[in-house]
Amino acid sequence: MTVEDERQLAGLKRSGALVRDILRTMLNEAKAGVTGLELDRMAQEMMDRAGARSAPRAAYNFPGATCISIEGVVAHGIPDERPLREGDLINIDVSLDLDGYWTDSGASMVVGGKATPEQAKLLETTRRAMTKGIYGAKAGQPINEIGRRVEAEAKAGGFKVCNTLTGHGVGRSIHEEPTVWNHYVRSARQKLQEGLVITVEPFLTTGNAKIVEADDGWSLYPADMAPMAQFEHTIVVTRGAPIILTA
Repeated sequence: MTVEDERQLAGLKRSGALVRDILRTMLNEAKAGVTGLELDRMAQEMMDRAGARSAPRAAYNFPGATCISIEGVVAHGIPDERPLREGDLINIDVSLDLDGYWTDSGASMVVGGKATPEQAKLLETTRRAMTKGIYGAKAGQPINEIGRRVEAEAKAGGFKVCNTLTGHGVGRSIHEEPTVWNHYVRSARQKLQEGLVITVEPFLTTGNAKIVEADDGWSLYPADMAPMAQFEHTIVVTRGAPIILTA
């Protein structure tokens, strides 16, 4: 989607604010003993009250309102009845449709807040890589500037980028063009246009960054089971600093 007027921007901001509030609530409630299913129900209730639709359910018939990936799963995890444990590295991804405007955000955390030094470094570097990528998204710049910045930050921290999991266009549906690579792709020279709505969502790991799909047909996990983290925001590209809709 490319924003054409203030009405559209206002609609995206409302959608993004709801995603932000749901994600914050889930992260705050993600404590030892709480199940993914309980967190997902909280999210569904908040969506229902606002008149919003879960994006993965609406677009793909996903078996959850949100994606909750727990210790070993890195993306598209199905919310279930397993209780969270202290020290679990988890990822929560919230995306929805509010009045025809679709936005998407995600974050990783360690349950209980007592991250190991390795976990803390992974989380900090991934969040910083996302931020560097976001501020590389400027109208007139090639889209591969985002991936260049993400990859440089990952390498500086001693991590690898998962090349098969990418950001994407969003706004009128959950997955639109263009693909937003998290590594430098020389051929991705498309110029970013003012008003373009995209996600920036790097996945960083200590391992080989290869991804395998689980037998459930949804959950993705690292082939080597190395820790992996993700952070994500939906943004609107401008000639200056981007508008971060989900912050």
